[in-house]
Amino acid sequence: MAWIYVLFAAIIEVVWVLGLKYSTTPLQWTGTIIAIIFSFYFVIKACEFIPTGTVYAVFTGSGAAAISSIDFIFLNAEFTLNKALLILLIIIGVVGIQLTTSTQKESIEG
Repeated sequence: MAWIYVLFAAIIEVVWVLGLKYSTTPLQWTGTIIAIIFSFYFVIKACEFIPTGTVYAVFTGSGAAAISSIDFIFLNAEFTLNKALLILLIIIGVVGIQLTTSTQKESIEG
């Protein structure tokens, strides 16, 4: 369940980062603020089970990779092979961290 919290936090991070860029009305800004609150709530919940540094690295890395991909695919950002390779390295690092980190509950049990 701890990694699900990190996943939710990263997905919602994409929402609030886009909100920071595109919000123009009070309602949009309110939605952005609510997304920030939920995102950090899920980060805090994940930190109850996974080391904080690991949560933060996966949260920011996966969010950065997702935002960059959205920029390329939907927002017409410049795409280069170097950027794609660096994003791939972020994704490899995030997956590697997940595969080599056990949650506190797993550590206690085994």
